[in-house]
Amino acid sequence: MKRITGCRFNGVYLFLSVISLVALVPFYIMFVMGTYRSEKLFTGLPLWVSNYLGVNLATVLKGHFLRSYLNSMFVSTVSAAVCLFTSVCAAFALAKYRFRLKVFIQNIILLGMMLPAQIAIIGYIIELRAMHLTNTLASVVYIWVANPFSVFFMTQFMRSSVPDEMLESARMDGTSEPRILISIVVPCIKAGCITVVTLIFLWSWNSYLLPLIVINKQASYTLPLMIANIAVAYRQDYGAQMLALTLSTFPIVILYTLGSKYFINGITAGAVKG
Repeated sequence: MKRITGCRFNGVYLFLSVISLVALVPFYIMFVMGTYRSEKLFTGLPLWVSNYLGVNLATVLKGHFLRSYLNSMFVSTVSAAVCLFTSVCAAFALAKYRFRLKVFIQNIILLGMMLPAQIAIIGYIIELRAMHLTNTLASVVYIWVANPFSVFFMTQFMRSSVPDEMLESARMDGTSEPRILISIVVPCIKAGCITVVTLIFLWSWNSYLLPLIVINKQASYTLPLMIANIAVAYRQDYGAQMLALTLSTFPIVILYTLGSKYFINGITAGAVKG
């Protein structure tokens, strides 16, 4: 019986390994295509790395790609950190406190989740112009300060993961509310925090519409805008375009690889419990 069970587990792992390799093939092909001349890409599907990587890399870097890369890294990192802070604080209040207008605030959050982003962005741009924040990186960060989905997700996660008895016991011992949040609540919701960070980083990194509208200076371009510029400036240089796309996917792949365990746990807990 043990041998049969072991064989089944080995078969499952083998099947999942094959599926994982198949899923990674497009990323590998994209990188390989970034090492070829454009005309070579039309002769067949390349499978091995060529020697044209340096030329394509020089073409990509010529268009201020590195500055845009750093801009996107800064924007995504700050957006994820700020959104996590506001979401955890708001979720702590909504999940563990009773106060007037609590139901009204929860309804506002649900309404914000249902409102299409294309409509909400109009009011946001009006606010940015009033505060003279257009053409700055702050304009693509502030939109994540109050994200309805993150607050709703963390509220549901906190309700199911943090027992009220634990908080009451800490209060009886004289622990302050900020200390309770930092020392007790946050360790209990670590999976949810990593899930929020991963999602917000991914959404901010891939955001194209908002930077396209509010940023006109090339010095403040994020990566999606710069890749679009490369596609226009080097319309026939498909090798350089594929290399730029490959470089833009590395942070997302690394982030998901490091936090995939907590990400899956967080998504499962937030979807099932609560």
